[in-house]
Amino acid sequence: MAAAAVGGILLASVTLYAVLGGADLGGGLWDLLAGGDRRGRAPRALIEESITPVWEANHVWLIFDLVIFWTAFPHAFAAVMTTAALPLWLAVAGIVLRGAGFAFREELSRLPQQRAAGATFAFSSLLTPFFMGTVVGAIASGQIPANGHASLSAWTSATSLLTGLLFVAACSYLAAVYLVGEAARRGDRRLQDYFTRRAQAAAIVTGALSLAALAELHTSNPALFSRLTGRALPLVIIAGLSGLAVLTLLTASRLSGIRVLAGLSVAAVIWGWGVAQYPELLPGTTMTLTDTGTPHATLIAIIWLSAAAILIVGPAYAVLFSLQGRQVLQASDAGARFHAQPGSRGGGDRRTGRLTRLTRGDLRQWRRPASPQRTEVRRPRPTGTGHGQIHDP
Repeated sequence: MAAAAVGGILLASVTLYAVLGGADLGGGLWDLLAGGDRRGRAPRALIEESITPVWEANHVWLIFDLVIFWTAFPHAFAAVMTTAALPLWLAVAGIVLRGAGFAFREELSRLPQQRAAGATFAFSSLLTPFFMGTVVGAIASGQIPANGHASLSAWTSATSLLTGLLFVAACSYLAAVYLVGEAARRGDRRLQDYFTRRAQAAAIVTGALSLAALAELHTSNPALFSRLTGRALPLVIIAGLSGLAVLTLLTASRLSGIRVLAGLSVAAVIWGWGVAQYPELLPGTTMTLTDTGTPHATLIAIIWLSAAAILIVGPAYAVLFSLQGRQVLQASDAGARFHAQPGSRGGGDRRTGRLTRLTRGDLRQWRRPASPQRTEVRRPRPTGTGHGQIHDP
């Protein structure tokens, strides 16, 4: 029971990273395809302003995943990290290069250097989800042996490559849907239509790759395919219906709830995979959730620590996304102070992206509209003395 609970926590944190961090990664694809400097300026600006406040925070869930996997299921962790070492290192390199490109693009002054940093950010944003997907595909197709040895064929099979492409498509789908909502919130109809077309295309591509990966799984792992179309079928149906609902709402320009539905479609796929694979940790081996090699007391400790982590991180995330939704964390002109009005663009340095420190008075003023300024009426200045003084007008 404890092992199953820890497995659920691991799957939940994977879902959070996919839905939140995946959207950030998908923004890199749209940055790459935005076009030249002039044509792509507005889409890139929206992508940058949407990602900047949250992109580092979303990696919390990746770290959480790795720590739980390593602590609760050490034998399976060792097998995966050994067999799929190369794609995992490439995914990590993508995360590092992506962050460096994103940060230094605004620091560099020469156009060729800015373009190189932007290209690094964009291509690394594709590199990371693709190689993460190949590892998941290797696990799902039963290519990770229990003894764990480096293998090129384990993560280059058709299932692994299709899953890698599916990860890239899903990230771009989430990013485009989120950016549609961001553009609509800012009242920018042109960018809303721009990202609506891309969200529709990404949704179709993601759906097609999902069906292709499912068909390929029928050959590579018939047992998992049988459970996906059996006990996990309700989740597969939810994923498909959510995707269709997003497409329909985008076509009708009804944006209410599309972000939730897009996240639900991706989450349903992840949980469908988890339900279908349960209780196996590594298909094709004898490793199961109950055969973890971890003492029961350690699993109980992980459950309690995970609950404590959610209580600490959850409110912080809620505040972060609330401020981001109100555009309080956006940078304005260089050196400008935060102006405390709802809907303001915030304060800080646009070149570096650093935010000015907000005082308690700033936040108090932001929470309520500023009172109108009083106009002082200057009294006439008397001249002279005594009863016969003369007043200047």
